[in-house]
Amino acid sequence: MPGTSESGEYWLKIADPRAEPPTFPDGADIRVLLPASDEFHDLKAKLTANGVDWRAVRYLVDDEIVTHRVSQVSECYLARSARRQPFSTTGQEAAVARDAFELLWDSHTGTSETASSVPTEELVPRDWLRFLPYPSFNPAQAEAVPPILGDSSHVVVVAPTGAGKTTVGMVAALRAVVGEGRKAAWLVPQRSLTDELDRELDHWRREGLRVERLSGEYSVDVERVREADVWVATTEKFEAMCRASSLREALAEVACLIVDEIHLLGDPERGPVLEALLARMRGDDQVRIVGLSATVANADEIAAWLGARLVRVAWRPSTLTWQLPVIATHRDWSLVESARIRVANALTGMVTHDGGSALVFCGSKRGVRRTALVIAGSRGVRTDGVHPDDLDRLHEVCREARIGLHYKGWDHKREAEKAFRARDIDVLVATSTVAAGVNLPARAVIVQDTEVGMNPIDVATVQQMFGRAGRVGHGERDGWAFLIVTEQERQRWQAKLVAGNTVRSRIEASLPDHVLAEVVQRRIRSLREAEDWWVGTLACHQGSRSLQPLREAVRFLVEGRFINESESAEGALAPTDLGKVTARLMVPAAVGHEIRVALAESALPDSPDEAERTVIDLIAGLVPKLAQSAINEELKAVVNRVLRPDGSGSYQRGDLARAALGLVASTPESFRRGAKMIAGIPYLALYPVLEDAPRYLHWIGCQGQLGTVHPWSAVVAADLSRRVKWRRCQPPRGAGRLLWMCEQMATSAHAEDLVPALWNAARARGITGPDWSARGMPSQCRLDDETYRALLKERATGVVFEKSEDLIAVSAPDASVVVTWSGRRFSRVHLSQGSASVPVSDDDTQVTVFTWRGDYRATGWLSRYSRTEPT
Repeated sequence: MPGTSESGEYWLKIADPRAEPPTFPDGADIRVLLPASDEFHDLKAKLTANGVDWRAVRYLVDDEIVTHRVSQVSECYLARSARRQPFSTTGQEAAVARDAFELLWDSHTGTSETASSVPTEELVPRDWLRFLPYPSFNPAQAEAVPPILGDSSHVVVVAPTGAGKTTVGMVAALRAVVGEGRKAAWLVPQRSLTDELDRELDHWRREGLRVERLSGEYSVDVERVREADVWVATTEKFEAMCRASSLREALAEVACLIVDEIHLLGDPERGPVLEALLARMRGDDQVRIVGLSATVANADEIAAWLGARLVRVAWRPSTLTWQLPVIATHRDWSLVESARIRVANALTGMVTHDGGSALVFCGSKRGVRRTALVIAGSRGVRTDGVHPDDLDRLHEVCREARIGLHYKGWDHKREAEKAFRARDIDVLVATSTVAAGVNLPARAVIVQDTEVGMNPIDVATVQQMFGRAGRVGHGERDGWAFLIVTEQERQRWQAKLVAGNTVRSRIEASLPDHVLAEVVQRRIRSLREAEDWWVGTLACHQGSRSLQPLREAVRFLVEGRFINESESAEGALAPTDLGKVTARLMVPAAVGHEIRVALAESALPDSPDEAERTVIDLIAGLVPKLAQSAINEELKAVVNRVLRPDGSGSYQRGDLARAALGLVASTPESFRRGAKMIAGIPYLALYPVLEDAPRYLHWIGCQGQLGTVHPWSAVVAADLSRRVKWRRCQPPRGAGRLLWMCEQMATSAHAEDLVPALWNAARARGITGPDWSARGMPSQCRLDDETYRALLKERATGVVFEKSEDLIAVSAPDASVVVTWSGRRFSRVHLSQGSASVPVSDDDTQVTVFTWRGDYRATGWLSRYSRTEPT
C-alpha cells in the first residue's frame, strides 16, 4: 500500500493479508490499525521494531490511507476477485475520513472506564421495587432516573442502545400509575415492538397492574382500555384513539406519555403523526412527555421544542466499532446485490468461526431469504435446487445450518427469536423490524443493503441496527457493526455516521391531515387557532415560520369538503362528516381527494365485474403504499401473467396491488388457511397489500350515507373491503353484508376469532345474508338481548322499494339515507320516520338505501351485493 505525505498525518488501515508492506514518509504522524489475526504477526513485529504506533482491531476489514489532504480507500478484500486501484477523496470528505479514523483509533486504546451500578432502592420508593426487572440501576439508568422522579417537567433521555432505556421508561410509568394513581401511555414505533414491550411488562400484570397492548393487529375492547393502567401502543394506534370520541374521558386520565425512539420525529412516514401528537401534548400541563432515544444529534433542539429537560448519557455498556466495507459500483444492479451478499456471507463466517453471533439486515423479505440461503450453503448445507420462495425447504436448510429468518409474515419468526436468544442458532437474517427495539443482540451486525424496499435507508435506522451489536447481559461486551456500501456511497455514509442523526420535521408534507385531525377533535376551531397550533410544531421551531403552508392546507381541506370555513372575521372551522370519517380512518386527505375525483371521472360501470375492476384499479394506483409495493423482477413477470394472460403489456406501478385484490375478488377459494402460494405469487408478497387496502375500501364504503361518492362505488367498496379483510373465510361476491352482521355480533374486541366462526356457522345453514328472522340469537353472538334486537331493526333487511310512474316509495330503518341515481347523477334523501317517496327522473333510475349502522340494499345490478353469490 504505497502512499506519500508531505507532513502531518499518515494513518493506515491494513486489513488485506495479501497487501504489500507499507512504506512510510519521514516526519509524519504514523498510525496503523491492523486485524488481531495471527496473519499479521510479522507486520506487527516490524512496526514495533521501527517505533510505529499500531493498534489491533479484531474484525478490521477496511483498507485505507488517510493523510491531512487525501483519503485513499480500497475495495473490501472480501469482495474483490482482482486487485483494483483505490479511489481517493479530498477536501471535506478527507477530513471526515480523518475524523472516522480517529474515532476508531481512540476506541481501541486498550483501556476502558468503569462505572458502578446503584441499588434501585436508593433511587425509587421501596414499594416500586417489585415492578423493576433488576435489583440495581446501571450507570446510564442511575443518571436518568433522578430527573424522572424530580419535578413533573418533560424529559428527553438520550443514551446509547443497550444502556437500558426501557427501565427508565418503566420508572416514568410507575410514577404516573403507582405514584399518582393515573394512567401511562407508552408509544413504540412498530407493531412488533408492542409485542416485545408487552412481554417485558407481563410481570406487572402479575403484580396487579392492568396493561393493555394496542396495535393494528389486535382488536380493542373499549371497556378494558378504559380500565387499564398502562397502554402499550404504536403511535398511529394512539393517535387513532385520540380521534375516537369513545375514549376521550380515558385519555384525560393519562399522566405520562412515554415516547420510545423519539428520534422518529424525523421519519418521513411516522414522523408527522408523532410531531402532531407531541405538538398537541407539549402544552398540556396534565400530561408529562418522557422521550427516549439512542440516536439524536440535535437532542437539545428537540428538548427545547418540548420545553423538556435533556439528559444525555455517554456511558455505554459495551464498545461499538463500525466499519464501511466497500464494494465496486456497477450498472448491473444484480452484480452489486451479489457482491453485497458475498461480503455479508464472508463477514458472517468471520464472526461465527470466532465463536460469535451475527445479525444480518437486508432491505427486503426476499433479500432475507436469498442471503440466508447463501450463508447456509457456505456452512456446508446442501442448497441445490432450493428456491428462495420455497418457504418450507428454505426453513429446513436454514434450520440445519443454524440460521434463523425474521420478518413480518414469516411463520417461524418467534421460533427464530427464541433460538437466537438461547444461542441455539448463531445467525439471524432479518429486515429492519429487529432494528427498532426487538431485543435480539449479537456480537456483530451486518447491514447488507442501503435501501429498504425502494427507499434509501436513513442514518437513524442504521444507528439503531448498529445498536444491536455487543449488548451486555448477552455475552457480547464488544460490538462490531458493518454497513456494506459502494464506492459512490462511502463518503456520504461516513459523513452521516460521524455527524449522527439530526432530526428534521417532516410534517409539512402531510400538513392537511394533521390540521384536519385537530379540527375534528375541536382543538382547532378557527383560522387563528390553526395558526397558533402551527407555531407550536417542530417545523416552526426549526425555522419554518411562514403561515403560507398552513393556509394552503386549510384551503385544500375546505375545497375538498373535509372542513367548512365560515365567512366571519374569525374564520370559524368545523369538520364535515367526510372530514370526520377521513380523520377517524386516518386516510391521507390528499389521497382521499384523488380517489374521490377519480371515481367521479371514471366511466359508469354496468356490472359487478367492471365495478370491482374500476375500484381496484383506482386504489392500487392512487394509494402510495399500494402503488409502491416492493416486488422483485422475477415476481413482476408472475404478476404480469396474472393480470395479462395474453402476454400483452409490462409491469406497471400498482400491479402487485391490482393482482392481490383481483385474486381475492375473483378466486376467493384460493385464500384457504395455510395457503402459501396464490396463482404463483407467494402469499407473503400479497400480505402487505391485503392488510392496507381494506381501510381505503371501507372509507369509500362509508361515504354511501354521506353522498360524497356515487352509490355504486360505495356499495362495491363496502363489499370488497370485508371480503379482503376476512379473506381467510373465502367469501364470494355479495358476502359483505353477512360479514358486516358477523362483525356486529362478534363486537370489535372478539372479531378476530368470532367473525370466522359466525360466518362458518351461517354458511353451514345455507344463510347468504343478514336477513334471518328474529326467532333466536346465534349462540356465539356477544351482544346482549336488547342490543341484538336493536341490531335486527337496524339492518336493511326490511327495505321495500315500490316504484310507480313518477315516484319510488321506500320503507327502511329510521335514520337511513336513500340515494336515487341515473347515470352519473345522484341525489340523497334522509329518512327520519322510516319511509319516503323520491322522484323518478327516468326509466333508468335506481335506488340504494344505506342504514346509519353500515348495512345497505340496492336495485339494479347493485342488488347482486345484497346476498352472497353461490360458489
